[in-house]
Amino acid sequence: MKSESTENKVRGFLNKIKREDGKIKAFLHLNEKAVDEAKEMDRRAGGGKGKMGRLYGKVIGVKSNINVKGMICNCASKTLENYRSTFDACVIEKIKKEDGIIIGMTNMDEFASGSSGENSAFGATENPIAKGRITGGSSSGSAAAVAAGFCDMSLGSDTGGSIRNPASHCGIIGVKPTYGRVSRYGLIDLSMSLDQIGVFARNSDDAILLMDVIQGRDERDTISEDFGEIKIESVGKLNAGIIEVDGVDKKIIELFNKKVLEFREKLKWGFKEVEVKHIELAVQTYYPLVYVEFFSGTRRFDGRRYGKRIEESCGKEVLRRILGGSEITRAEFRGAYYKKALEVKDLIKKEFEEVLKKFDCLLMPTVPCLPWKIGEGKKMKIEEIYAADALTIPANLAGICAVSIPIGKIDGMPVGMQIICGKGGEGKMLSIAREIEGL
Repeated sequence: MKSESTENKVRGFLNKIKREDGKIKAFLHLNEKAVDEAKEMDRRAGGGKGKMGRLYGKVIGVKSNINVKGMICNCASKTLENYRSTFDACVIEKIKKEDGIIIGMTNMDEFASGSSGENSAFGATENPIAKGRITGGSSSGSAAAVAAGFCDMSLGSDTGGSIRNPASHCGIIGVKPTYGRVSRYGLIDLSMSLDQIGVFARNSDDAILLMDVIQGRDERDTISEDFGEIKIESVGKLNAGIIEVDGVDKKIIELFNKKVLEFREKLKWGFKEVEVKHIELAVQTYYPLVYVEFFSGTRRFDGRRYGKRIEESCGKEVLRRILGGSEITRAEFRGAYYKKALEVKDLIKKEFEEVLKKFDCLLMPTVPCLPWKIGEGKKMKIEEIYAADALTIPANLAGICAVSIPIGKIDGMPVGMQIICGKGGEGKMLSIAREIEGL
């Protein structure tokens, strides 16, 4: 019975984590009370007769920059190594209210600074599908946990692709919601004007379920909005725009084009190539914003209130962003970089709004390259690493929703495709993903 299987399910996941996660490093901290919580839920369910929440029986991993009361929320950094949360983030409150079980806190790039999962102070997360290779980041552990079968779903945060990038590399679904759709209360964010909490799942139905649970207005987050229920919509005859971009691996382009032809033939959708002006400036626009906002946000990690002083305990990439943000915020540079980046961000946002008036959705590859071998990132130029988010950053700058869905493998390595819709268009976007999933 379902009331019995919840406890068994949790035990099964914990046993699998114990056996396999020593190498993968998806989790940094496990919920010691998970089995007891499952038992209590089963008791309340009363053999299926009790009224339980929508997430009853679902086991969820949480990125280690989202506060879960009583659990270690260290952002994969020595700065907050033993910090235990004293409260639940808004999204965690909602998950608990719907009887979801938090199984543990997942690995990540330190303070969400990275695109590969190699920047964790506690070791890189290995891709469970492509052994020896990166998962992508910064939500590396959350993606790996779902792909490895350590939980049903997980939460991540997406600043410029931190959910979609690892979802693509791990062959699962990763959703970045519209800016403001999900409360950021309780998130230790990287960039306040770009970050959104989103979800990982192995299928679109689970993604829709968890997204609908965590979304909605929260008075503690002033940018949060109520966009209404996320539900399956009738897709019908679709008009999709194909965004042409440079710098993408030829094998990825070939697979992407092959899939587009398949959609055209089987689903009878209309496709047209479309240009989004200034999209090539996305990376250059994104990083000044992130550097400045991250620098501002890290001023609280001064070693007095909690943890250690960040400049004395963080890794190389975090320090790069702190120093870069410090320089950009100097009065003589402020107008030249940060304000200019805000202006280009607004341009890109308006351009996407105009294009999405003509199309139901936009399609493009998720990541321009295949996952590299763990350790190779140390030999790469920083510009090459930053370019891994070139295709995902635009949706964050525009504040619109995007999802990465798996479309196949190249040399055994998963590849994802992005579906992008307008502000508040998660229902349509995930319905399209579900339609593709059914092929």
